[in-house]
Amino acid sequence: MTRKEQYQQLIPQITALIKGETNVVGILANVSAALHESFPERFFWVGFYLQQDGEVLRLGPFQGSVACYTIPYGKGVCGKAWEEGRTLIVPDVEKFPGHIACSSLSRSEIVVPMYDSSRRFYGVLDVDSTHIDDFNTDDKEGLERIVALLMAEVREVTMQPLC
Repeated sequence: MTRKEQYQQLIPQITALIKGETNVVGILANVSAALHESFPERFFWVGFYLQQDGEVLRLGPFQGSVACYTIPYGKGVCGKAWEEGRTLIVPDVEKFPGHIACSSLSRSEIVVPMYDSSRRFYGVLDVDSTHIDDFNTDDKEGLERIVALLMAEVREVTMQPLC
């Protein structure tokens, strides 16, 4: 099955998983678990960093090994995706200026910023792989669609920082 087909199969499952749910922490935890389990050979770490006080990202629900607790605005791949307001694909984290190495096993990374319908920043979805150059446009499109589904579902529940 191609990556695009994997996302096409996963998106309806995630939609059903989050539809009508009001527990935002639970939603984020289940989505990170679903992603981690759907791509076990590729997704070493999957999780969310949530914006707090406009200055830092704080660790949210995730699947994988231990992680950094905070990431400043503009720092690392997550902070840079927040600063630039766009999805970042990093083929080799060792070559990314200012990469924050929460795990030495991480080799490539994709980070998708999360915005509500008013373009208010909420956090990021962060996915790491133990393989170099493991993410492509199919991952970008699939993960961006999942983030859009998440933000549409949680927009009315709460947009306050969870941290």
